[in-house]
Amino acid sequence: MHDQDTPKPGARYDLLEQMALYLMTGDDQPIWSVADIGRDLDDPTGVEDAVRGLRRAGLVHQTTDGFVFATRAGWRMVEIVGKVS
Repeated sequence: MHDQDTPKPGARYDLLEQMALYLMTGDDQPIWSVADIGRDLDDPTGVEDAVRGLRRAGLVHQTTDGFVFATRAGWRMVEIVGKVS
């Protein structure tokens, strides 16, 4: 009998986006390099895709020199949802 749920195809990607946004809205520092986020979350290549998705959703801004930070909408989303994992 099968007693474990099959994960949704995008669940890992969604979680990576969520963790990256939570990291950017934490108390540690307001602006991050994508490489630092990748190292912190142990997934450098996946974080690049996650940050791109967050940018497209309007939750993250990226500077011309590659640093990223949460937008006002990103901060508000985290306030509404709360930091859950």
